[in-house]
Amino acid sequence: MIVKPLLVSLSLCALTILAPGGAPPSDAAQGKRDAGAAAAPASQGELKLALPFGLDESAIVIPADNPLTKDKIELGRLLFFDKRLSKNNTIACASCHMAQFAFTDGKPVSAGIHGLKGGRSAPASLNRLFSKAQFWDGRAATLEEQSVGPLVNPVEHGFANHDEMVAKMKKIPGYRKLFKDVFGTDVTTEGVGMAIASFQRTILSGNSPADRFDLGGDEKAISPEAQKGLELFRTKARCTRCHSGFNFTDEKFHNLGIGWDTNTVDLGRYMVTNNQADIGAFKTPTLREISRSAPYMHDGRFKTLEEVVNFYNQGGVKNPHQDELVIPLELTDQEKHDLVAFLRTLNGEGWQHIKAPTSFPK
Repeated sequence: MIVKPLLVSLSLCALTILAPGGAPPSDAAQGKRDAGAAAAPASQGELKLALPFGLDESAIVIPADNPLTKDKIELGRLLFFDKRLSKNNTIACASCHMAQFAFTDGKPVSAGIHGLKGGRSAPASLNRLFSKAQFWDGRAATLEEQSVGPLVNPVEHGFANHDEMVAKMKKIPGYRKLFKDVFGTDVTTEGVGMAIASFQRTILSGNSPADRFDLGGDEKAISPEAQKGLELFRTKARCTRCHSGFNFTDEKFHNLGIGWDTNTVDLGRYMVTNNQADIGAFKTPTLREISRSAPYMHDGRFKTLEEVVNFYNQGGVKNPHQDELVIPLELTDQEKHDLVAFLRTLNGEGWQHIKAPTSFPK
């Protein structure tokens, strides 16, 4: 089957995407890059980004004023990994978003500057290309806003304000030149956010065994146990009520009851909206790469997928604001085993090209 790329005009650049259902790109077409890697511009102001099999180009979220460009993505990569983007040169974005942990950090809650700990687990920075509201509570309306938020958090990157961050980065001539080349300006908060967000949009996950089985028709892509787990995922286990669509998330906020049994309730989305319906509600994370991103939940309380499935099987923790979608499931031990087997088939490709820079601007 011949798959025609879809050309989408976005301000100064055009983004070419492999249409859903298409085979993964050949080495020749991809320049022997890993799936999902940003290719060189086809011409000035154009960029080709191949989506891994199973992802949906119609769901892409890229602001019209921040089109993807090769140079902007590379600037974002430098900033993402540079520890100088913290007050004392000890924390980078990559400190809490590591490839081996599906771009989380493998900890219940993240540690920032001076070893200080926050109250929530680091969300996975995967497939943000398809998401609008960011953070567990959705307090950032865009990925650009999210990208600069942690810089002024006293327990993360530690700057007192964004002006302090900008002043520090302006002392690095190499960054001033790069910002001039990419944005035509000196270092700015807006530019930092736009560059890091552009880089994060290249961290993708698709073409998983589950995709190849369910969409590609490869009956041998996943085990018989995982196939039973997929059926449970869609039916008795009720997972698709929240973990829906190609990215396995409804991008909405739900109260599962986390913390209500231990009097350690985080009010979550309510602190953003002041809507009582949002008390204790948190954003549904993508399940892609889920077996790599332990521990689980916004406070990292569960170490294994088995613990998570048991939690849902009992119907979460009842509380006055619990989402009505969360009910006891009455799964058998074998059904729970099969469901976990399916979840483990959601590891894929599209992020493996991400590498830390070997050097940084001076």
